[in-house]
Amino acid sequence: MNTAQPIRREKDLVCFREYYRKEKPDSRNYLMMAVGLNTALRISDILEMRWGDVYDFERRRYKTHLFLIEKKTGKKSLVLLNGNIREALIGQAEELRRRGRRLEAGDWIFENEKKPGNPISRVQAFRIVKKAARGCGLEGVISCHSLRKTFGYHAWKQGAEPALLMNIFNHSSYTNTVRYLGIEQDDRDRIFRNIYQ
Repeated sequence: MNTAQPIRREKDLVCFREYYRKEKPDSRNYLMMAVGLNTALRISDILEMRWGDVYDFERRRYKTHLFLIEKKTGKKSLVLLNGNIREALIGQAEELRRRGRRLEAGDWIFENEKKPGNPISRVQAFRIVKKAARGCGLEGVISCHSLRKTFGYHAWKQGAEPALLMNIFNHSSYTNTVRYLGIEQDDRDRIFRNIYQ
């Protein structure tokens, strides 16, 4: 069984993250990547997002947090919409306005252009991720789930507390989180090598 892998190398992550902004400009696809890489949400939750989830139409401003009930677990989650996501949201909204679209709260953020009124499918999201992975020459199993795992892997590398990552991913054990994030032997070796140095 092939298991989705996180994008480990910073250079690869930069290429992947920027692919739909620089190589093949597409504001919707760029936004999907930004949300996935910055929230640790599953693709099923990302594709369900509507403009009213991220934008307060009454006050005419972007929300600071996304509130959702996770599809898989049924748990409530409050996720910060950081600067990367907000910038991508603004870019997508501006692109839609240029095309003459007037956004409403119930509109899908990741709307299917061939089937207006519907979000893109998981299969289409997978194609979007795979195209960026191929375009960046990434090897290994890169899929929609890689977005979530990449968030966790880099949060771990930046020193995020394991208990907090367990909470974000709704894991019941530290071992599950370590396995999930793909912490490899070289990461373990680095700790042994650098202790007391």
